[in-house]
Amino acid sequence: MSTDLNPIIERCRAEGLRRTKALEELITTLLESDRPMTLAELAESERLTNQCDKATVFRLLQRLADKGIVRRLGLHERAAYFALLVPGQHRDYLICTSCGSIEPINAPCPVHELEKEIQFTTGYKNLYHELEFFGTCPKCIA
Repeated sequence: MSTDLNPIIERCRAEGLRRTKALEELITTLLESDRPMTLAELAESERLTNQCDKATVFRLLQRLADKGIVRRLGLHERAAYFALLVPGQHRDYLICTSCGSIEPINAPCPVHELEKEIQFTTGYKNLYHELEFFGTCPKCIA
């Protein structure tokens, strides 16, 4: 996912979040990742490991999720994964119910047209959806 950091930082500031080095590094790490990441992966990442502790990363992720800047994915009984929500970019995911792995779906989203129709017929603005498919991955089946 290639996106400029500044618009996301501006969204954070508009939502009342302070611009800190830890916030910048967390967002940059998520921007550079090709998949959602767990709290542990983020806290141990090259950018964040010497920047802040795991508790700080957790608090930042919670604030970003509360403000709709980060999406929390996963099964409730497993580690949560976090993905950056970038306006104009949309990703749907496959989640394995056995091992908990998450991967993006590389196919057109079947819900976009329905979303437009719902927005038109109901008058809702800023409508969005999150689509997750659950099943057993090929590694767990083998």
